[in-house]
Amino acid sequence: MSVEKKNWHASHKRSLTRGERAADVLRNGMGSWRFVAGFIAFMIIWALVNSWIRDPWDAYPFILLNLFLSMLAGLQGAILLIAAKRQDAIAAAMAEHDFATDTEAKNGIEQLLAINREQLELIRRLQEQLAGRSEQR
Repeated sequence: MSVEKKNWHASHKRSLTRGERAADVLRNGMGSWRFVAGFIAFMIIWALVNSWIRDPWDAYPFILLNLFLSMLAGLQGAILLIAAKRQDAIAAAMAEHDFATDTEAKNGIEQLLAINREQLELIRRLQEQLAGRSEQR
């Protein structure tokens, strides 16, 4: 018998569209050292192959590679903006959730403090009654 806990992150992930999930995956991939190393390796291989073969498809100064790099930069900018916009929405939703949680906790603490004050007042009265009885004896 498992009780599903209320988890904001899990419910949020289920609500994502395919495009939002794709933007997150691409952002995480492009923001890694693995991507940087792979891309540098790709460019080195491109340059070496086009420098060594007799009839290169993209001779030095590698204009086709520059075109691809420019297109990639444009796409990366758009993908990163999409991902940043999503991160802002996530941060706002988490702040709202945190505020609601803090408000609930504050109300609970205030209730406990009120109970504590009542108990202290009862203890004070009991002590006064006991002090009055011991003086009568």
